[in-house]
Amino acid sequence: MKKKTVNILVLASILTTIGFIMDGDPKEPSMLMRFVEFILMLGLIFVLISSFYLTFHKARKLFLKV
Repeated sequence: MKKKTVNILVLASILTTIGFIMDGDPKEPSMLMRFVEFILMLGLIFVLISSFYLTFHKARKLFLKV
């Protein structure tokens, strides 16, 4: 993986872990459901951060080229 992608993944996992710990909802009794919930949150945050980063990065390259 590229270094930028790994950095975004690390940031997403840190934010997901903090959010999962700070969540005040009662935890699901099923361990499988907890893992699924964590992985889906991680994927969602990763996609959001990646899309914002790539959009701004491409726009910056475009404006600097002009």
